[in-house]
Amino acid sequence: MSDLSLLMLGVLTAGQTSPPNNLPEPPVVQSDTEIQQLKTENLSQISPPAEITPPEFMQPDSTSEAMTAPVNDQYQNLLNKIPQNTSSQDSQIPVEISPAVQLPISPESPAAPEFSDTTESDDQMSQVTSVSQLDDVQPTDWAFSALQSLVERYGCIAGNSNGQYLGNSAVNRYEFAHSLNICLNQIQELITKTQVNTVSQADLDQIQKLQSEFQKELQEIAQRVDVLENKNIELTSHQFSTTTRLFGQAIFSLQGTNTTNVDLFPRDGVAERQGKTNLTFTNSVQLTLATSFTGKDLLITGLSAGNLGSNASLISHNMGRLSFESNTENRVVINDLSYRFLLADNLGVVVGSAGVNAATTFRGINPLEGSGDGAISQFGQRNPILNIGNGTGGIGFDWEISDRISLQGVYSSEIPSFPGNANSAGLFGGRYSAGAQLTLAPTDDLDIGIHYIYSHSPNDLLGTGIGDAQLISPFAPTTAFNTHAVGATVVWRLNDNLQLGGWGGFSTSKPDNLSGSVETTNWMVFAALPNLGKAGNLGGILVGQPPKITASNLPDGYNFPNFSNGGTPGGRSDTSLHVELFYRAQLNDRLSLTPGLLVVFNPDHNAANDPLIVGALRAAFRF
Repeated sequence: MSDLSLLMLGVLTAGQTSPPNNLPEPPVVQSDTEIQQLKTENLSQISPPAEITPPEFMQPDSTSEAMTAPVNDQYQNLLNKIPQNTSSQDSQIPVEISPAVQLPISPESPAAPEFSDTTESDDQMSQVTSVSQLDDVQPTDWAFSALQSLVERYGCIAGNSNGQYLGNSAVNRYEFAHSLNICLNQIQELITKTQVNTVSQADLDQIQKLQSEFQKELQEIAQRVDVLENKNIELTSHQFSTTTRLFGQAIFSLQGTNTTNVDLFPRDGVAERQGKTNLTFTNSVQLTLATSFTGKDLLITGLSAGNLGSNASLISHNMGRLSFESNTENRVVINDLSYRFLLADNLGVVVGSAGVNAATTFRGINPLEGSGDGAISQFGQRNPILNIGNGTGGIGFDWEISDRISLQGVYSSEIPSFPGNANSAGLFGGRYSAGAQLTLAPTDDLDIGIHYIYSHSPNDLLGTGIGDAQLISPFAPTTAFNTHAVGATVVWRLNDNLQLGGWGGFSTSKPDNLSGSVETTNWMVFAALPNLGKAGNLGGILVGQPPKITASNLPDGYNFPNFSNGGTPGGRSDTSLHVELFYRAQLNDRLSLTPGLLVVFNPDHNAANDPLIVGALRAAFRF
């Protein structure tokens, strides 16, 4: 397990089953003295890229949970300063040892770039002298033997097991000059510490001769360090934050539907209206600020804006909704404000007023999840029972029981900030939900998630956002419901280029003030085709049934399936079938283009309705 434990998985790796590698570490601030004392092999290293599997990009919506977009990007972090040049003289030494610059170049490494001046521009840094243009220093040359002799006498460079540093191979002049600089530094430090003339006159003469012979190369190496130091100072002074990283996603999309005849009141199979959306060109943007104060915590701040809304009102049902919907009229909203921290190495906690729900707390199983790079439909994102409750703020945990077993839990309220009537909203009022997921990995190629959700709703809305989300007839007075839902999601990785999976869900809802109950089911099977045509691409095929009321035995007049025939008991007589194809072409590390098509047969679980066809072209930019 990484040092993050498994706390951040729901937020940072939706659709993934592996944890992020590490958090941004607090900045390393070093004094000039400390810099000078760094060991040679660490002097100009760039710290390893910090990988934060960026946070979910939430899409605010009034009827369903936001879609997510996993991100796996690496950001380099220039934190270690490169040592400044030092110059010192010893009164007892008749010669001056020039400033030595320590660079991580061994006699076996590529030659250091040559710079014509000390400017900081990238153009100047790109001016290098080809190694093939340099005269190599041969083992038979006097300089080669002289440096080898200094290394053996003063131990100024770590040698091989036989005590030899340079070996018997020729090196180019810049490699040799680098080794010379290292040795001069060590000898200078020896002289400074002992305050006595511990270096023989003969060796001082050799040093002076070597400095004279390689003066040009030594100066150019010093200039290179100056440029890098100045670059580092500039980057440090202009960096966004020492504790915060910014992740972003911008989506442009084209989408539209066919024209369908819709039987809104299913009594005689006659269509009463037409459904259609025009071809539209829309956008959405998500920005996520991931802040770590200790290296083992995360404060997530998510901002979102967009202008793509649901097409449900135009086609008279919700089965054509897209995963990247974000209708804020391009006003910026806060879709995530949560804090994640560790209580133990294997137990993490998340608490927040926004962005805390089952979808962001439970570990993602579906490899096709992601508003920017996954399935184009909302139904294709995850098991719809995980959206029940429309939670936004609350508390959750992720407990790694073993390497192959973990348990997540969450309590979430739809409107936790509402201070009024507790029956309508509030942290423990209105619509709220609590749930758990047991995540299993029986083998390296099999992932299983077993879900349970309990939800209380102050009205008759289930809150899945797709399929049968309304529990009673629109002509009956609304009433509160309590819902228990169970389901499972399974993914089997056959090989690197093929994954098969599916999910199923069942819910039963009982009204507070009425007899009877309402039951729903949903299912989906899918095939994920990573690297289809090219590494980084992704193809997806999905076939499933959106949530459907299979049984409703409420009193007469209340049952939704037969609302146009007096609301008598019974379930839906017809079944919708969702078929979806998409192909994500990863054009480069930052841009993907995804054409997709979904067809819904018997929309709204009504065979009298024409098939719905939704086409979309999504361009997603990551930064």
